[in-house]
Amino acid sequence: MKLNATQVKQTMTQLNAQVLPDDHPAVVQLNSVFGDHTFFVDKNGLKVLEPAQAPDMQGQAGEVVSLAEWSDPELTSLRPHEPEPTGVLITLEPNKH
Repeated sequence: MKLNATQVKQTMTQLNAQVLPDDHPAVVQLNSVFGDHTFFVDKNGLKVLEPAQAPDMQGQAGEVVSLAEWSDPELTSLRPHEPEPTGVLITLEPNKH
């Protein structure tokens, strides 16, 4: 899923990863392979968020999905794999009361 600036900011407070900016050279290729997403990289590889239903969470949520892992110790090359849900849920937009 493609996140807006507020959702990216909210995600970054809950996920130990860096967001790839839309103007990053790899984003065009990543979008062609994985679809239109906001991409995150961490020490394990490439991640995106997919919409999630979380009855115990208030507001909109996303589940972290792993798309690729680093193939080298320098973290310079990614090896794609089938999307793997991680079970990690991110609160994107809490309900305001």
